[in-house]
Amino acid sequence: QVQLVESGGGLVQAGGSLRLSCAASGRTFSSYYTVWFRQAPGKEREFVAYISWNGCRTYYSDSVKGRFTISRDNAKKTVYLQMNSLKPEDTAVYYCAADLRRSGSYYEDVYNYWGQGTQVTVSS
Repeated sequence: QVQLVESGGGLVQAGGSLRLSCAASGRTFSSYYTVWFRQAPGKEREFVAYISWNGCRTYYSDSVKGRFTISRDNAKKTVYLQMNSLKPEDTAVYYCAADLRRSGSYYEDVYNYWGQGTQVTVSS
Protein backbone atom coordinates (compact mmCIF):
# COMPACT_ATOMS: atom_id res chain seq x y z
CA GLN A 1 0.00 0.00 0.00
CA VAL A 2 1.15 3.49 -0.84
CA GLN A 3 -0.38 6.77 0.29
CA LEU A 4 0.42 9.96 -1.59
CA VAL A 5 0.17 13.58 -0.48
CA GLU A 6 0.75 16.48 -2.87
CA SER A 7 1.88 19.94 -1.82
CA GLY A 8 3.39 23.06 -3.31
CA GLY A 9 0.48 24.41 -5.28
CA GLY A 10 -0.55 28.03 -5.20
CA LEU A 11 -1.13 31.21 -7.15
CA VAL A 12 1.60 32.44 -9.48
CA GLN A 13 1.84 34.95 -12.29
CA ALA A 14 2.38 33.84 -15.86
CA GLY A 15 6.05 33.20 -16.49
CA GLY A 16 6.66 32.19 -12.89
CA SER A 17 7.63 28.88 -11.34
CA LEU A 18 6.33 26.41 -8.79
CA ARG A 19 7.61 23.11 -7.49
CA LEU A 20 5.10 20.47 -6.56
CA SER A 21 5.93 17.62 -4.21
CA CYS A 22 4.35 14.21 -3.91
CA ALA A 23 5.27 12.60 -0.60
CA ALA A 24 4.67 8.89 -0.22
CA SER A 25 4.32 6.46 2.61
CA GLY A 26 5.03 2.79 2.20
CA ARG A 27 8.25 0.86 2.08
CA THR A 28 8.05 -0.07 -1.61
CA PHE A 29 7.53 3.39 -3.09
CA SER A 30 11.01 3.30 -4.55
CA SER A 31 9.77 0.49 -6.83
CA TYR A 32 6.83 2.45 -8.23
CA TYR A 33 6.43 4.40 -11.43
CA THR A 34 5.02 7.78 -10.48
CA VAL A 35 3.04 10.13 -12.64
CA TRP A 36 1.54 13.61 -12.53
CA PHE A 37 -1.88 14.33 -14.01
CA ARG A 38 -3.86 17.56 -13.98
CA GLN A 39 -7.48 18.53 -14.32
CA ALA A 40 -8.64 21.97 -15.31
CA PRO A 41 -12.19 23.17 -14.56
CA GLY A 42 -14.68 21.62 -16.95
CA LYS A 43 -12.05 19.44 -18.60
CA GLU A 44 -10.99 15.83 -18.37
CA ARG A 45 -7.95 14.86 -16.38
CA GLU A 46 -4.84 14.84 -18.55
CA PHE A 47 -1.39 13.33 -18.35
CA VAL A 48 1.53 15.62 -17.50
CA ALA A 49 4.64 13.49 -16.89
CA TYR A 50 5.87 10.21 -15.47
CA ILE A 51 9.10 8.95 -13.97
CA SER A 52 10.41 5.43 -13.54
CA TRP A 53 11.12 3.88 -10.16
CA ASN A 54 14.82 4.72 -10.40
CA GLY A 55 14.42 8.07 -12.08
CA CYS A 56 16.16 6.97 -15.26
CA ARG A 57 13.12 7.23 -17.50
CA THR A 58 10.90 10.26 -17.82
CA TYR A 59 8.21 11.21 -20.27
CA TYR A 60 6.28 14.43 -20.75
CA SER A 61 3.19 15.57 -22.52
CA ASP A 62 3.85 17.89 -25.44
CA SER A 63 2.12 20.73 -23.62
CA VAL A 64 4.70 20.82 -20.81
CA LYS A 65 7.84 19.46 -22.47
CA GLY A 66 10.73 21.84 -22.03
CA ARG A 67 9.02 23.73 -19.21
CA PHE A 68 8.34 21.06 -16.57
CA THR A 69 10.79 18.61 -15.01
CA ILE A 70 9.83 15.53 -13.04
CA SER A 71 12.33 14.06 -10.58
CA ARG A 72 12.40 11.89 -7.50
CA ASP A 73 14.33 11.34 -4.29
CA ASN A 74 13.63 7.80 -3.14
CA ALA A 75 15.45 8.34 0.14
CA LYS A 76 12.85 10.99 0.92
CA LYS A 77 10.05 9.03 -0.78
CA THR A 78 9.17 12.13 -2.74
CA VAL A 79 8.55 12.92 -6.39
CA TYR A 80 8.79 16.50 -7.60
CA LEU A 81 7.37 18.45 -10.50
CA GLN A 82 9.34 21.61 -11.23
CA MET A 83 7.16 23.90 -13.32
CA ASN A 84 8.77 26.85 -15.07
CA SER A 85 7.47 29.41 -17.56
CA LEU A 86 3.97 28.79 -16.31
CA LYS A 87 1.04 29.80 -18.48
CA PRO A 88 -2.60 30.49 -17.58
CA GLU A 89 -3.54 27.27 -19.36
CA ASP A 90 -1.50 25.35 -16.78
CA THR A 91 -4.14 26.25 -14.19
CA ALA A 92 -5.52 22.99 -12.82
CA VAL A 93 -5.63 20.64 -9.88
CA TYR A 94 -2.47 18.55 -10.08
CA TYR A 95 -2.54 14.95 -8.93
CA CYS A 96 0.24 12.47 -8.42
CA ALA A 97 -0.37 8.77 -8.84
CA ALA A 98 1.77 5.67 -8.59
CA ASP A 99 1.80 1.96 -9.21
CA LEU A 100 4.11 -0.98 -9.41
CA ARG A 101 4.82 -1.25 -13.12
CA ARG A 102 7.52 -2.35 -15.51
CA SER A 103 6.93 0.62 -17.79
CA GLY A 104 5.35 4.03 -17.67
CA SER A 105 1.91 4.86 -18.95
CA TYR A 106 -0.05 8.02 -19.63
CA TYR A 107 -3.36 6.24 -19.01
CA GLU A 108 -4.77 7.09 -15.60
CA ASP A 109 -6.66 3.81 -15.25
CA VAL A 110 -3.45 1.83 -14.72
CA TYR A 111 -2.49 3.72 -11.56
CA ASN A 112 -4.11 2.50 -8.36
CA TYR A 113 -2.68 4.95 -5.84
CA TRP A 114 -3.63 8.63 -5.97
CA GLY A 115 -3.13 11.75 -3.93
CA GLN A 116 -5.84 14.27 -3.14
CA GLY A 117 -4.51 16.92 -5.52
CA THR A 118 -3.06 20.41 -5.17
CA GLN A 119 -4.40 23.53 -6.89
CA VAL A 120 -2.18 25.50 -9.24
CA THR A 121 -3.49 28.83 -10.50
CA VAL A 122 -1.58 30.90 -13.03
CA SER A 123 -2.74 34.47 -13.51
CA SER A 124 -2.21 36.38 -16.73
